[in-house]
Amino acid sequence: MSVDKVREYFKQFGIEERIMEFDVSSATVELAAKALNCEPDRIAKTLSFKIDDKPLLILFSGEARIDNKKYKEYFHSKAKMLSPEEVSSLIGHNIGGVCPFGINDGVDVYLDVSLKKYDTVFPACGSSNSAIELNINELEKYSNSLSWIDVSKEKIPAEV
Repeated sequence: MSVDKVREYFKQFGIEERIMEFDVSSATVELAAKALNCEPDRIAKTLSFKIDDKPLLILFSGEARIDNKKYKEYFHSKAKMLSPEEVSSLIGHNIGGVCPFGINDGVDVYLDVSLKKYDTVFPACGSSNSAIELNINELEKYSNSLSWIDVSKEKIPAEV
C-alpha cells in the first residue's frame, strides 16, 4: 500500500506517527475536507502532469485551479495531465492518494503559491483515506520541491 510507502518515507524525519488514516474516503478535496473537518481550500491537492515524457507534481490549495496561460509561460509547454495509469506507474501512488512523499525517482515537485495563505495544509499520504497536517515550511522540506511557482487561478466565487 502506498500509505505504507509514505510512512516509511516519513520515518527518516520521525513524523510517521502524524499520518492520519480515516474510516471514510479522502480521495477528493471535498471528501478530505469533510474527513478533516476543515475548509476545502486547506487541502493541498497534488496534480500530476508531464512535459515530454517527464512527470511532475504540483501542489495547489484545494480550490485553486490550473491557469493554463501561467503554466505555459512557466514550463514553456501546454499543461498535460497524466492518465490514471500513468499516475500509478510514473508517480508511484494511485489517484485519490497522490502526494509528493515516497514517490518514484525522477519526479519533479513544485508548490503553487496558492498554498502560502495558510499556516498549515493537509496533503494526502499515498492512499484515498489518509492525510498529514504540515506547516508550509514542513511541506517545502518534506516534498523536496524544486521551487514555489504561480500557475494557479483562484476559484471564482459563485454569484449570489
